[in-house]
This record gives sequence, structure tokens and C-alpha cells, in this order.
Amino acid sequence: MKEAMLYEKLEDGRVRCHLCAHQCLINDGRKGICQVRENREGTLYTLVYGRTISRNVDPIEKKPLFHFYPGSSAYSIATPGCNFRCRWCQNWEISQMPRERHLISGDEATPEQIVAAAQKTGCRSIAYTYTEPTVFFEYSFETARLAHAAGLANVYVTNGYMSAEMLETFRPYLDAANVDLKSFRDRTYRKYVGARLQPVLETMKKMKALGIWLEVTTLVIPGINDDRAELKDGADFVSRELGADTPWHISRFFPHYKMQEAVPTPLETLYQAKQIGIEAGLHYVYVGNVSDAANTVCPGCNRVIVERYGFSVVANRLDSNGCCSYCGTVIAGVGMKVPAFSG
Repeated sequence: MKEAMLYEKLEDGRVRCHLCAHQCLINDGRKGICQVRENREGTLYTLVYGRTISRNVDPIEKKPLFHFYPGSSAYSIATPGCNFRCRWCQNWEISQMPRERHLISGDEATPEQIVAAAQKTGCRSIAYTYTEPTVFFEYSFETARLAHAAGLANVYVTNGYMSAEMLETFRPYLDAANVDLKSFRDRTYRKYVGARLQPVLETMKKMKALGIWLEVTTLVIPGINDDRAELKDGADFVSRELGADTPWHISRFFPHYKMQEAVPTPLETLYQAKQIGIEAGLHYVYVGNVSDAANTVCPGCNRVIVERYGFSVVANRLDSNGCCSYCGTVIAGVGMKVPAFSG
């Protein structure tokens, strides 16, 4: 165990956690909503520091981040736990492990070991992913500091429910994030996720203000968040509040976890959503979990400039300044220049 960061001690042995928007008030001997932060005699502890439940080398495109060192690799890690309880969770076996199995499993790995492994495997970045990285903040924060000193970037793949205090603390070491915008209706967040919409919107605006490269993903689920008016509201928010250069990934849903009886998202719905994003003024809209929809198209001349097959970049037609080689339009992103770092 390790003492947690970002909390305050209160009277009667209680503590208030300030890590995420839940702002849990935790009595002595109890855990927060995430089930991986516990109050023991008035001191809050993280129960997952160094407890890696998953370690993999992934294409950065798998996060998905298409405008952050495209074609590079990310050393991806996770611990058990999450502060959400999404009924469609794709990684529920590990994200919901503490809640459903009352178990915190994982192999011990120090931040130094994680950074060394990332370097050994030729990765450009370390991604804190698979479960919600906010709940293993202390572990990711100390790893990220070492990673930056070693010349590696740091990426969060997140539900966006962290506090402003957490973001400000992590800002010197957090380079990019993909935020999962699960719906643009608060009632959907309350019913299916156990959270609220507004804190997620505030997080994304805060990330942009802090200069963190941001991409947004919406998993489109039939009957849950596929209403055209809702998709338009979400696209308008991304374009208006986050900027037209913010990539929006619209992903196809497949039945999973507690939604086994649902149907996969019709392709027609996904391409309608993409058109909604374009009409909202977004320059980069991608359809995810569909094999032929991952190419980056220049907003200036409408030609394919980064061609992908699955998660692999097979052609990059940007010049050495990160501009379209056909028309010279600057393509938004980080590390877009050719040649991109490749591990």
C-alpha cells in the first residue's frame, strides 16, 4: 500500500478524496466508489500502486490516437479498478474486478521497471489505459515523471472524470489523452455509468486549456446514444468548445458484459454520425471498429494523407513540417512530421 495523493483529512477519521469528480467522502475502514482507495484510520491509501494487471506494446492508433506520433508504439499498462460501472465495458474483467470479485490482482512492477520496459521495446510513449487510469493516479504520476526524464511521452485513455486538481498536478507530464464521451445526455450517464455528464465536458475543456493534445471517442450504442439529435449535440460541443481540429472517433459497438442481448451498431448509423461531425465543422472524424475507415484526410484538399490498415500506418504523405504534401495544409497533431518515431 501507498498513501494516496489529493485528499483531505476530516474529523471523526473521515477523508475526502479529491482525485475525481465523485469527491468521495470515505469513512474509516471504507473504500471509495472506485474500490481501490481505502481509508485506514484517517489516512487514504491506494491499493493498486504498482499492481499491473496488463502490460502490452500497442500501436498508438489502438488507443485511439491518430494525431499523436502516428505509426509509433505505446507501452500500455493498467491496474484493476474503475470509478465507472459501464454496462457495456469491454475490459470489465479487470476494471470491475475490485467491485465484483472483491479482488485486486496484478504483478508488481515499479515505475522504473515500466519505463525501462518501454525503452527496451522501442516505444515512443507510455499509455495508461484498459481500465480508468485516474484510479491509479499515484502509480501513473510517478511513472510519467520518470518517463518524461527519459524522453518518453505519456498518454491517458480515460473516461474524463478526473478533478481539475488532478489534471493540474499531472499537467507537466501528461502529453495526450483520449477521452471517452459515452453520451451527450446526463440521464444516460446516471443510468448506465453511475456518473454525470458535466464533469466530463469540463475535463475536456480543461485539457485543451492546459495544452494537452486531446482526441475524443464515442462508442455509438443502438438505443442508448445513437439518436441523431444527441449525436449532433455532441459533435457541436467538440467543434465549438474543443476546436474543429479535435479528432472525433465514432466507434462501433459489439455486445459485451451486461449488454449481451444488444445488437452491433449498424454501419449506416456510424456513417450518418460521421456526416454529422463533418457538418458540425470537424476536420477529422473517424469511424472506429470498421476496417476501412481509419484514414486521415486533409481538410484542405480532401486527399488521404495518412493511410492505415487496421491499426497500422501503411503510408504517410505529410512533409517534414507536418503539412499535407499535396496542398501544404498544416495537419493538426503532435509528432505528425515524417519520419514519425517508430519503435
